[in-house]
Amino acid sequence: MFKGLFQKPVHSMPSEVTMDTGGLDMTNIPQHIAIIMDGNGRWAKAQGKVRTFGHKAGAETLKTIVRAADSLGIKAITAYAFSTENWKRPVTEVHFIMELLSRYLTSEIQEFKENNVKVRFMGSREGLPAIVNEKMDHAIEETKNDTGIILNLAINYGGQAEILHAVRSIAAQAAKGELNPEDIDAALFEDNLYSKGLPAPDLLIRTGGDMRVSNFLLWQIAYSEIWTTSVFWPDFTPDMLVEAIKVFQKRERRYGGLIQK
Repeated sequence: MFKGLFQKPVHSMPSEVTMDTGGLDMTNIPQHIAIIMDGNGRWAKAQGKVRTFGHKAGAETLKTIVRAADSLGIKAITAYAFSTENWKRPVTEVHFIMELLSRYLTSEIQEFKENNVKVRFMGSREGLPAIVNEKMDHAIEETKNDTGIILNLAINYGGQAEILHAVRSIAAQAAKGELNPEDIDAALFEDNLYSKGLPAPDLLIRTGGDMRVSNFLLWQIAYSEIWTTSVFWPDFTPDMLVEAIKVFQKRERRYGGLIQK
């Protein structure tokens, strides 16, 4: 049904990314950046194309931004690929996104390995097509020993669902006598989140112009700096990534306290 949109092969990750890093403090690079990749459908509509055309373009942009982030020394990118609410979209669009995820994880796996990219995922596996789950498992296995940038794809993910998942997991452990309720603290809670092992994002980027977090990483972004742009995700560039980091570098991160003068 969607073959016409895949007549051209998906390109491999760009070997080089050009960006202007002038004025960037390379000693103060955010280690983990979370991205709400919004605006694919609106970008396509503005060009007189179907929404699915925008999702394909957005996948290409993600590859470019991962390479740019890696060259800047960023350690992890968490990208909001498909939310628990996205199931409400038209069936044809959901079908296309699942097909695109499957193709992306097939065509790019060798490039990830060659570029030392470690792939991981967060979200519920329930409800996902079997082929997508298989491709996810394969990507994890193939890149498990890679030591470069982490590409963490949030698929069938919702922040509220993640918190409920963690609560149920901890409650089950307590019911089995494996832990005392008094031992429950932030560290234990974080160990039961999908993001276990990843530090909290230093910076959250949202494209597309909306000013909300859309149920993304509700626990993890408690003290993340937020940068937004009206630019739709397919038009997001490495230079815009640099711009976001420059703004980040000008912020005073107080974590609820005061900066000591």
